[in-house]
Amino acid sequence: MTIKIFRNFSEIATLSSAHHKNGRRLNHDDLGLIKNGSIVFNQEKILWVGEDRNIPEDYLRKGHAEIDVSGKVCVPEIVDSHTHLVFGGDRSHEYTMRLNGASYEEIANSGGGILNTTKGTNALTRNELLKSAQQRVKTIRSYGVGTIEVKSGYGLSFEKEYELSHIIHDLKNIVRPDVQIINTFMAAHAVPITSPNSYQYMKEVVLPLLDKLGEEQILDCVDIFHEQNYFSHDDVVSLFERAQRWNIRVKIHADEFNDNKGAILAVKHSALSADHLLQTKEDGIIALANSETVATLLPGTGLFLGKPQANARAMLDAGVRVSIASDFNPGSSHCDNLILIASISAPMYKMSQSEMWCAITLNAAHAVGLKNQGAIVEGLKPRFSIFKTDSIDRITYNWGKNLAN
Repeated sequence: MTIKIFRNFSEIATLSSAHHKNGRRLNHDDLGLIKNGSIVFNQEKILWVGEDRNIPEDYLRKGHAEIDVSGKVCVPEIVDSHTHLVFGGDRSHEYTMRLNGASYEEIANSGGGILNTTKGTNALTRNELLKSAQQRVKTIRSYGVGTIEVKSGYGLSFEKEYELSHIIHDLKNIVRPDVQIINTFMAAHAVPITSPNSYQYMKEVVLPLLDKLGEEQILDCVDIFHEQNYFSHDDVVSLFERAQRWNIRVKIHADEFNDNKGAILAVKHSALSADHLLQTKEDGIIALANSETVATLLPGTGLFLGKPQANARAMLDAGVRVSIASDFNPGSSHCDNLILIASISAPMYKMSQSEMWCAITLNAAHAVGLKNQGAIVEGLKPRFSIFKTDSIDRITYNWGKNLAN
């Protein structure tokens, strides 16, 4: 198996200590910064990492491929663990409505929101949706993001949701191995106007479709929007129990508009992540802190909607594993740049540098079930993000400037 050596990085953020601490209760030193560092790896795993002067002689004598990376910075691969990037239509006018005082709920009740995107998505062919999704992945990759979770959820019919899950599957095969795609089934994103209630939609569309896709074994995760006027506690339980039959891990949109105890529900069902959490109270934070469920915060959504942010500092102090994702979608967070979002949200959340980087690498990887990456330590997968700068400080200091290699 071919061995490569990246030599002479100006800095490597290994997150080795963060890895050993399971992404919790981090301090500045947990960034694991190595100056003038090198990495030895093969296709499957990292073999060695440390200061360049300490590379084991055996690796140097055997004539392995050496790549000079002087003047660059390396971090564990950046993971965007929550996106809705397969969609059609445009909702820019809704943003203007919001600026002019309309709430998310008011926009939805007037025919906007998720159902508006459903109309635009259903108007496009499979090929058109795949092509636009490919372009969005290409753009996101250009920021240094190497793993992207992609949800279905804008078809809201058996046939279209089946198509969307297969589009994501096709996308996964097209962009690998450069980009890893996580295929998340989220037909339970909203209740279509063709269904009288969420129970009927779950019974007639969501659960039967999950069974069909489960047989085909193309899904990585299952997700649901647990919120008033969307999907109830009973809907969540029925979906999670069905996903368990197929051995598919679960995630949940929780406590976004109200504290519906979604975080607690997520923990009860061993969800990979509970996402949003804008309204999660102390009991939910305590439950998350005593679990393996990752709290995936989506600051772009709060900013885009003009809503209060999740209580990130309380979660971090309690020992919750916190990640940050873009929630890139056409209506409530039309921003695909996770580095920009993390840069803006870290001071808002009162996050330290190590907490911020862990939130978009190690903890983000665990939020989609990838426990074999997220830190640059021996034995983990060699998934890296590289930046054209000699200091990690400059990556998030330069808001909106793309320094990815």
